[in-house]
Amino acid sequence: MSADERPPRVAIVGRPNVGKSTLFNRLVGHRVALVDDTPGVTRDRREDEARLGHLRFTAIDTAGLDEAAAGSLAQRMTAQTEAAVKGADAVLFLVDARAGLTPLDRRFADLLRAAGAPLVLVANKAESAAADAGVLEAYALGLGDPVAISAEHGEGMGDLLEALAPHLPAPAAAVGEGAGQPLRVAVVGRPNVGKSTLVNRILGEERLLTGPEAGITRDAIAVEWTWRGRPFRLFDTAGLRRKARVEAKLEKLAVGDALRAIRFAEVVILVVDAGQPFEKQDLQIADLIEKEGRAIVIALAKWDLVTDRQARRADLAEKAARLLPQLAGIPLVPVSGLTGEGTDRLLAAVAKADAVWNKRVATARLNRWLADAVERHPPPAVAGRRIRLRYLTQSKARPPTFVAFCSRPEKLPDAYRRYLLNRLRGDFGLAGTPLRLILRRGENPYASRKRRPTT
Repeated sequence: MSADERPPRVAIVGRPNVGKSTLFNRLVGHRVALVDDTPGVTRDRREDEARLGHLRFTAIDTAGLDEAAAGSLAQRMTAQTEAAVKGADAVLFLVDARAGLTPLDRRFADLLRAAGAPLVLVANKAESAAADAGVLEAYALGLGDPVAISAEHGEGMGDLLEALAPHLPAPAAAVGEGAGQPLRVAVVGRPNVGKSTLVNRILGEERLLTGPEAGITRDAIAVEWTWRGRPFRLFDTAGLRRKARVEAKLEKLAVGDALRAIRFAEVVILVVDAGQPFEKQDLQIADLIEKEGRAIVIALAKWDLVTDRQARRADLAEKAARLLPQLAGIPLVPVSGLTGEGTDRLLAAVAKADAVWNKRVATARLNRWLADAVERHPPPAVAGRRIRLRYLTQSKARPPTFVAFCSRPEKLPDAYRRYLLNRLRGDFGLAGTPLRLILRRGENPYASRKRRPTT
């Protein structure tokens, strides 16, 4: 999409805990960003399609502007906010009307004024009379008339529309229909395995916060991107720890956001540390992805630290086959977020996994295959009676789901079900994707007919 075709971009900025994420959720139309009374919940900048009256634009939620030492996490968060301001067509600068102006508000008002971007001053949390003094105090910033709103209760949105509309490019006020829906890809894994570093390397820019601190990412951050002409929507997520170790409220919210990203993704990249692969939590995450029915690719991160690569890769392939039998043939792609090695192969594997996940097999082929499979290995007799498999069809894709009609579905052993699934994977090129096999009792076409009396 060219710069002229893309929707205008509106950055929401301000010091911590003034209600930026609440306003972002209000403009987007549903709860996307994490919201909590704790300052500094938002760290990366989050983008999503938003609307305000007749306006259509991309809203950008940012970390709270704060003073911090060079190189610290807070300073890197502020740098992300500054990058959002530079790329925005308009800026909504929020202050807290209930708390009144602070020295930090005044400092960052000067910085935003120097940036030169079209700016709207917004006095949030103005739902009560107690906030009137704070709204009047906001005039002292010299940024024009403050717009009094309550993002939580939806008050003042009409006034905000009137103030924002003159700053947005008229031709791009409405978002046009896209040429195709982006492929939704979630990047998940344990904390500190290099998810954000890998996404930054794929994007070719420092779009997401990274660092040695575990748990930097909190929200599931969505980033639009194009690879070989195909649009992608990448979701970087918070690290998933064992449930028993998730205690803090914010971490529970972050984990919930990551789980939602998995459920709404089409392909999930599970990032594992090549030096400490397939730990219990890795296997639990893979099992969760399989149960959700998402296509999956495993990225073997930090591959630049591996020495004997050929032996290591063979060992990891053996472990994956042994520990993840429900995802037999799952693609393993060695990558390095530090050097960029393997990122192109990773995206090719994602595109292929999506194609397999969407694959359909004709019913005629399936029933010829079923006859051969049963002839090679008939289902075992149960209590002296044979189980007859009569018919097989694919009911849907995403993931591939098959329905088999048989005489006694409740008696078919699990081992035979696994035999059918493994053969389906191998014979129809469905390796590495979740499969579903549903058993139904075959209807007797003569069951409803009355038996004629014999003479």
